[in-house]
Amino acid sequence: MESISTKDRDILRGIAARQRDYAHDAKNETILKKWYALEQGVRATPTVRLLYSNFQHEVITPRLQCTSDAARGLEASLLRTMVGRDLFDDDTPIPPTFDMGWHTWVSPFSLHAKTSRIPGQKTSGYHIDPVIEDLETEWETLGEGGFGVNRDATVQYRDWVEDLIGDILPTRMVMHSLPGSITNPLVHLMGMENYYLSMYDCPEILHRVMDRATQVYERYYDFLENEGLLLPTCGTSPIAQESYAFNHELPHEKVTRTTECWGFLESQETTAVSPEVYGEFVYPYQDRLVKRFGLLSYGCCERVDAIWEDYLSKWTNLRRLSVSPFNCEPQIGEYLRGTNVVYYSKPRAELVTHPGPLDEDALRSYFRGVCEAASGCLFEIAQREVLTLFGDADRGRRYVEIAKECVERYWKP
Repeated sequence: MESISTKDRDILRGIAARQRDYAHDAKNETILKKWYALEQGVRATPTVRLLYSNFQHEVITPRLQCTSDAARGLEASLLRTMVGRDLFDDDTPIPPTFDMGWHTWVSPFSLHAKTSRIPGQKTSGYHIDPVIEDLETEWETLGEGGFGVNRDATVQYRDWVEDLIGDILPTRMVMHSLPGSITNPLVHLMGMENYYLSMYDCPEILHRVMDRATQVYERYYDFLENEGLLLPTCGTSPIAQESYAFNHELPHEKVTRTTECWGFLESQETTAVSPEVYGEFVYPYQDRLVKRFGLLSYGCCERVDAIWEDYLSKWTNLRRLSVSPFNCEPQIGEYLRGTNVVYYSKPRAELVTHPGPLDEDALRSYFRGVCEAASGCLFEIAQREVLTLFGDADRGRRYVEIAKECVERYWKP
C-alpha cells in the first residue's frame, strides 16, 4: 500500500476517532437495543434507516478531504459507516472497529455482461446489450464460472489500516452474507426478453444452465470451508440488502461450515412469471443453496407475496423477507405476523426523491399503511432505491423523523 501524507493521516485519524466516540455514546446504545430486540424476536421499537448507496455522490464524495487515492478510499469507507448518524439521525448501528472482509469473489458464469447508457447524460439507467441471443445454441459459451480469494491483498490492506488507525479503531474481519444470485447475472448476459422466451423455447437447456450455476456456488461454499475463509455472521456484520446480521442462532466466535452462516437469495427477474414457473425454473436451485445456509434473507425489488405460501414459507431458516412496494403489503403482514421472520420494509422511494418540498402529508399517509400492514411483525424499515436527495441532507433527516413518528403512532407490536 502507498504511503500517505501527514495531513491525510491526521484527517483519517480524526474521522476514526469520531466513529469510536459514536460507538461508545448513549445514542448508539439506544440504537443497539432496537437491534438486540429484533435479534431476540421481541416486538419492540422497529429500526428506521435511510440508505445512501445510490447517492454516494451527494453524501460521501463532497465530504472527502484527503488527497491521495488510497487515503480517499479509506476515508470513504469510514464515512460510509457513519452517514446514517452524521446526516440522517437514523438507526444505523456504529461498531467500535474498522470492519473488513477477505477479498473473495464468485461468478456463476464466465462471460462478462455489456451495457450501454445515453451518451453525455449522468444517469443510473442503462440498457443490457445481450451477449447471448439464443440460449439453445449458445448456452455453453456462458462458461463454467469461478471463484477465488486474494489473501495477500487482504492482509496488506489490513496491515496498512492497522498502522494508520488501529490504535483508535482496531480492524475486525467480518463476512458478508453468502451470495447465490443466478437469475440476475443471467439476465444481464441475455436480456429479459431472451430469458423469458428461453423458458418456452428451450426449458431443458435453461434447467441445465441453472444447475451449472448452482454447482458453482456449491463449490464456492466448499472452497470457503476448506480454505478457512468463513467468519461469523452476527451483530453488526453486514448482510445483503444493506442490513445487519443480529441473531442469537448462529455462532458468534468460530465458524467452519456455511450452515453456520447467513445467506442471501433473490430472483426479482422472475417477478413477472407465474408462481408455478418460478417453482419450476428457480425454486429447486435456490432450495439447494438454502440447505447450505444457517439463516437466510430473501428478496430484492420483487413480489414475494405470490410465492410465499407454496415456496418461501418452506424455508425454516428464513429470517428476513424483503417487502417492496410491488407486494400486497397487508398480505405479507398476515403471512409474517407472529413469526420469527423480519418484515424488511423497502418503502416507495419517489416520496423522498420527488422534486420540491417533501409532501409530509403524503408521507404520513403512506407510512401509516406500511406500519399497519407490519403490525404484529418483527419490523425493520430501510429506505432503499433513493437516487438523490438533491444534495439536501436535512431532507433525509426530516424523512427519517416522519417515518419514526409514524412507527410510534401506527405500528402495533
